[in-house]
Amino acid sequence: MRGFLSGKRAFITGASKGIGLAVAQALALNGADVAICARNKADVEKSLDKLRDGAQSKVVGTTGDVSKSGDVVKMFEFVDKELGGLDILVNNAGIGIFRPAGELSVQEWDQVIGTNLSGAFYCTREALSRFAQARGGRIINISSLAGKNPFAGGSAYNASKFGMNALSEVTMLDHRNDNVAVSYIMPGSVATEFSGQESSNKGKADWKIAPEDIAEIVLSILRMPERTLISRIEVRPSRPQKN
Repeated sequence: MRGFLSGKRAFITGASKGIGLAVAQALALNGADVAICARNKADVEKSLDKLRDGAQSKVVGTTGDVSKSGDVVKMFEFVDKELGGLDILVNNAGIGIFRPAGELSVQEWDQVIGTNLSGAFYCTREALSRFAQARGGRIINISSLAGKNPFAGGSAYNASKFGMNALSEVTMLDHRNDNVAVSYIMPGSVATEFSGQESSNKGKADWKIAPEDIAEIVLSILRMPERTLISRIEVRPSRPQKN
């Protein structure tokens, strides 16, 4: 049975684990040809083994650092070669370094902003040039509730996610009449390695959002007819852990 994404081509960044891997798996299982990237080759190869199990579509992967514009160009050239084009971009790659602003080094600031915000822009820019030729496409940015709720120790991370939300909104306004739909998802606590707990870590992480839940939201966005745009979604654990 052909999935509703059959014939679509998707690129997911930071997809070797957590939310990115769950999104890649959901898209592949629903018929999309999928390309993933991560910085570590072994992580990419391990993820491809998981993704190809049961997939009815083409699944490929490459390595690269989204904070480096040259790497991003090469990754999109890989997508062109392997998938023959692009219909869906999911900007998921992200890191977090948390410490008081006065203790954060310039290198740490650049690392977080470079990956979470500049990386999303580099990928968006490459995707838009391809969408212009294809007369449309979808961009889904995985942001965070940290993009609207500052917290102590989150100077770089908060700034990167506030920036990603703004980038998402402006890209939507700039290109909505080019048949480019831009959405962003702002999850709260998700049970991933990023937060220090895997979704499979029973007990301690059970109250958190599962990566697969975010993947379901991505599918819901992609199911919407072209006349309707879901521009922003906030997601929270239904029963958060009490302090």
